[in-house]
Amino acid sequence: MHIKFAERILITRSQEYIFDYSQDYGRRLQWDTFLKKAMLAGGATQAGPGVRAWCVAKDGLGMETEYISFNRPAATAIKMTKGPFLFKSFLGSWTFKRKEQDRTEVIFLYAFKLRFPFSIFSRQIKRSLQMNVQQRLKDLKQHIEKSNDPV
Repeated sequence: MHIKFAERILITRSQEYIFDYSQDYGRRLQWDTFLKKAMLAGGATQAGPGVRAWCVAKDGLGMETEYISFNRPAATAIKMTKGPFLFKSFLGSWTFKRKEQDRTEVIFLYAFKLRFPFSIFSRQIKRSLQMNVQQRLKDLKQHIEKSNDPV
């Protein structure tokens, strides 16, 4: 069974700024409290189509992902290439929708399939991931809105 959910938040900054900030792996650990490690792989210096990233959650689970789309400043998507055994497949996407000149809705979507026996706990795993995504979006909003970087 495929599991899918989306969480959203409104951030007071431009669509372009939020896209660039969220996809900058040099800044990722400044705001992403879910992760303890985030880096691009294979010598890549910036995210883009075909680029792989390695991220490790604070609980120690690591996942290698590959960007399957990178449409600045509107959306980006990744798929798992290596990861925790509990996931049979995993996809994630960010969508950035301009609401006003300096306000952007950020939507974070996960779609995944769990291996047996983890699939027995699909509701709990989904809820845990949803809570993590909600917190990550709040942290992103807080860091971006308090930043003095030029818009």
